[in-house]
Amino acid sequence: MAQPVDNIVIVGAGQAGGRAAEALRGRGYRGSITMIGEELHPPYERPQLSKGMLLSADAPVAYIKQARDWNETLGVRLETGAPAVDCDAERRIVSTADGRCFPYDHLLLATGTRPRRLAALEDAPLEVQYLRNVEDALRFRRHIEARSRIVIVGGGVVGLEAACAAAKNGCRVTVIESEARLLARAFPTLVSDLVAAAHRSQGVEFVFGATVSGSTSNSVRLSNGTEIAADLVLVGIGVIPSDDLAERLGLPIAGGIAVDACGRTAVSGIFCAGDAALQWSRCHGRAIRVETWANAQNQAIAVAANMIGETREYNDPPWFWTDQYDLNIQVAGDMRDADHIARGDPTSAKFSVIAMRGSEIVGALSVNAAKDMAMLRRIIAANARPQRADLESPTYDLRAALRPQ
Repeated sequence: MAQPVDNIVIVGAGQAGGRAAEALRGRGYRGSITMIGEELHPPYERPQLSKGMLLSADAPVAYIKQARDWNETLGVRLETGAPAVDCDAERRIVSTADGRCFPYDHLLLATGTRPRRLAALEDAPLEVQYLRNVEDALRFRRHIEARSRIVIVGGGVVGLEAACAAAKNGCRVTVIESEARLLARAFPTLVSDLVAAAHRSQGVEFVFGATVSGSTSNSVRLSNGTEIAADLVLVGIGVIPSDDLAERLGLPIAGGIAVDACGRTAVSGIFCAGDAALQWSRCHGRAIRVETWANAQNQAIAVAANMIGETREYNDPPWFWTDQYDLNIQVAGDMRDADHIARGDPTSAKFSVIAMRGSEIVGALSVNAAKDMAMLRRIIAANARPQRADLESPTYDLRAALRPQ
């Protein structure tokens, strides 16, 4: 018979940690909940850091709840300002950098990720920053308002959204991308080209197939010999899991903290959710980390239920979105190594691309076609298998794919 869970500690006061705490109370858990966060802020959702907070000088930080509400409304003990640095799995005690100790029955690791550092710009004479927290976003916003010359290293979603915000405000922006095109792992070529064209129309310049080799006090040097004038460099070359605590616990780590479909790790009583979790993806055919808003929220909600004795497997297909100028682009599942079927006119500003491997739909991308994406996400999640000929027809109603055959 399962032992009662009277004391849950959540390490990580971000979106996954906050949503897990909410879900525990929402499912009737009455025991103690302690949430430990390294930042001074209460939990907030990170998409705003490269979206709303950069586009408007007046945009407030959108917290999941205000600090007082965690305790007064939900009865969650929120401990911020010091990271958890150690854990004794036998005694079931978590300790923080400032010497505090927190006992637990069940532990949720919602430690997220941290930016991958660019060695060539460590100790650079030029101002270099990453975009991972509220203070980073506010600092970058000040450069946008000053119309600084900005070099962005990395043509991923965060870098491109930052480029969009800066270009809209009249900044001179150059994006350095080591690959031959933008978001090559997520976008088909036609969408990469569409995004690049939208940025170029706003004055953004691109350098492809090059990396940063060094800097001066007012410029960046590239591997191809080019030197680009800059007041600020924003580095967005990906993230790595914050798995130091998991490593001390002896958990299997191979690019993330391995979990099963219920969020359980290899150590009894310890769970993991969010960006740090290495979870199976049917669409990808392997275990991956899913660094998205939707996963941080929805996986955390499912894992919270499992921590208090339910059995709720989480296997939602990965999904994310990005808004750049007049483009809303959404991606579900995996677009790589698949046959692509266009739905709509790819030369227009509204279409979708469906990715298939054999008879299986493993991914989809929409450009200004939110209704298509809403259905395609459901089709992928249900592992529905409509006929390829139907998908190729512009008149095919996607809802038919979910009807009983």
